[in-house]
Amino acid sequence: MNLSEINLDFNEAGSWPLPVKAAVMAFVCVAVVGIGVYFDTMDQLTSLESAEQKEQTLKSDFEVKQKKAVSFQDYQDQLTQIEASLDEMIRQMPTQEEIASLLVDISQTGLASGLEFRLFKPDPPVPKDFYSELPITIQVIGKYEELGLFISGLASLPRIVTIHNVNITPEGKDGTLLMNAVVKTYNEGADISSVGEGAKNKRGRK
Repeated sequence: MNLSEINLDFNEAGSWPLPVKAAVMAFVCVAVVGIGVYFDTMDQLTSLESAEQKEQTLKSDFEVKQKKAVSFQDYQDQLTQIEASLDEMIRQMPTQEEIASLLVDISQTGLASGLEFRLFKPDPPVPKDFYSELPITIQVIGKYEELGLFISGLASLPRIVTIHNVNITPEGKDGTLLMNAVVKTYNEGADISSVGEGAKNKRGRK
């Protein structure tokens, strides 16, 4: 079949040979399907891909929440323990009325350990979230064992007392050491500046 002899005028399509008609119909079908896929199915494929990604995200979220749900009782138990520990720590904080006697207890612990105080200076409170740090700058002289007894004695006090910024230097040839440190106790907003002088007076009379 010579294509040059075929009249390809669409108005004369009825007279085209069968193979030409079949080829044109196949081309038109392919074109229609291709256009349909491009304008309709491609959007659906994009939506499907987006839905699959969302499904994975939802599955991941579900797994995380499921694990939390399974561990919920453990979290509650941990929260109860934390709250109990916090309550216990708050009860160990000195009240406003106990600050002066606590300062005396701190100084007496040092004296009972064999230390000599060169400085015992209550500083202004440092506000925190729900409590205040009550720092006391100290300078003491004594043997290594006496410093150890003092620090151990502070840990044994009935109220929370911690020691910070410790700096120990030799003071003499006899093994005497000079320790500079900041002792801290804690209170719900107490100010120790007004009771520091009274505590020092009590310490001096002991």
